[in-house]
Amino acid sequence: MLILGLDPGYARAGWGIVRQEKNSLQPIAFGCLETRAKLSHPERLQKLQAELQNIIAKYRPDELAVEELFFFKNLKTALQVAESRGVILATAFACHLPVHEFTPLQVKQAITSYGRADKNQIQQMVKLILGMKTIIQPDDAADAMAIAITCAHSIVKKY
Repeated sequence: MLILGLDPGYARAGWGIVRQEKNSLQPIAFGCLETRAKLSHPERLQKLQAELQNIIAKYRPDELAVEELFFFKNLKTALQVAESRGVILATAFACHLPVHEFTPLQVKQAITSYGRADKNQIQQMVKLILGMKTIIQPDDAADAMAIAITCAHSIVKKY
C-alpha cells in the first residue's frame, strides 16, 4: 500500500510517500509544493492542485493523509492554509483517493508518543522509523512523512 501524506500550506506544502508492506514502512519520495509570492491567490491554489495531481499520477498512492488545521496564530495565514486544504481534499476526491485526517497532536503522539514533541523530535523519529541515514529536509516534507506514517499505523489493513 502506498500512502501520500500532506502537510498543507499556502506558500509551501510538504508531501511524502511511504510504502507499507506487512509491518514494514519504506520511504518512496518526498518534497515540497511551492508557490511564488508574485502569483495571485487563485494562481497559487491552481498551481498547488496541478502539482498534487502530478504527484498522484506519478506515484498512484492508495490512500491520502492530510493534517487537520487545528489551531492558528494568524487569521490570514489560517484562511490561506484552510483554502489549500480545500484544494487538497477536492483533488483527492477527484482522484478517487480515500482521505484520512489527523490533528497535529495525533501525529506527534503516533510518531513520538509525546503530544508536545518539537520539530526536531519528529524529524529524528521519522528518520528512525523509516531507517533513513539523514533527516528529511525541509521540515515540511518531514512533517508530511510523519502524517503518512501516522496513517499507516492508524488505518485498518486491507492490502
